[in-house]
Amino acid sequence: MPSRLHFGDEDFLRCRFAISPMWETQEAVRTLKRPDRHGYHAPWLRRIRAAAAGLDLAPLWLLMPRRGHSPDWLGPPPIGPAATFEEEIAAVRASDPQAAREDTALSLACTPGALQSPRGRAWLADPARMIAELADAVEEAWRALIEPDWPRLRALLEADVAHHSRRLAEVGLGTLLPELDPRLSWDGRTLTLALRVEYARDLAGQGLVLMPSVFSWPDVITGFEPPWQPTLVYPARRLGGLWTDPVERAPEALVRVLGRNRAAVLTALAEPATTTALAHRLRLAPSSVSSHLTVLRDAGLLTARRYGHQVLYERTPLGVALACGG
Repeated sequence: MPSRLHFGDEDFLRCRFAISPMWETQEAVRTLKRPDRHGYHAPWLRRIRAAAAGLDLAPLWLLMPRRGHSPDWLGPPPIGPAATFEEEIAAVRASDPQAAREDTALSLACTPGALQSPRGRAWLADPARMIAELADAVEEAWRALIEPDWPRLRALLEADVAHHSRRLAEVGLGTLLPELDPRLSWDGRTLTLALRVEYARDLAGQGLVLMPSVFSWPDVITGFEPPWQPTLVYPARRLGGLWTDPVERAPEALVRVLGRNRAAVLTALAEPATTTALAHRLRLAPSSVSSHLTVLRDAGLLTARRYGHQVLYERTPLGVALACGG
């Protein structure tokens, strides 16, 4: 069933990329209940099993119907590519209680019996307390499930944004959008999405937020209701290697030439990454990673470029050939 988003002249000027740690936290919680999402994430699921068992996720799951509405107040609009969890959870805690009550009632109505359940009735009777309770639940999930791996996740998401930003500059929005996911196609001013729901929306000058996601895979998700700017969430690139240890992937011949840690750094840069992200992923000291990056760059195997407040390293064609054995 195709869905269609219609672009006007102003919409082309108001498209942007965003990354949301809040979104990833909530989708990770949802993934725990969705076996169809487990494919790429089996190593993560094994590692966080004990931490997840120590959380009470039932309140969050109650507002995550497989089909239907999830509260917009609990997932505020993404701020941009550099949003922090602290900024996003502060927006959740500042939600208007009456608006949150109405939004939550819509979500509870999507699950049979939820509106009349003791928890549902308590939430609707005291929405201010509901906001505090659910914000605490999301923050606990962030600390236990996502924060330890956020440098790795953020590196993958930032690499996706950097890649698609370059493609936008090279080929324009009309060519870029279908590259985000095979279910997207472009025809002049209309983006068609092959999804399970059918609708037509005029973006009406609001533009479109493009947001890569790790834990939303394999779904493409759209959102339009205020206060959200129209948003398209798509699976991030290179998910297959997300949970693989780069040290294990480094070819033995490359290890003999460069040494194990330096080979691991080069292998880990299948997508651009920062020194901090590499250090976290490789479990090495940032000073050690920085030294390896300098040597690899001086050898012509890497380049460095600034992205906002960070410096991203990526492989040159020679670095790619060496890492891949070409």
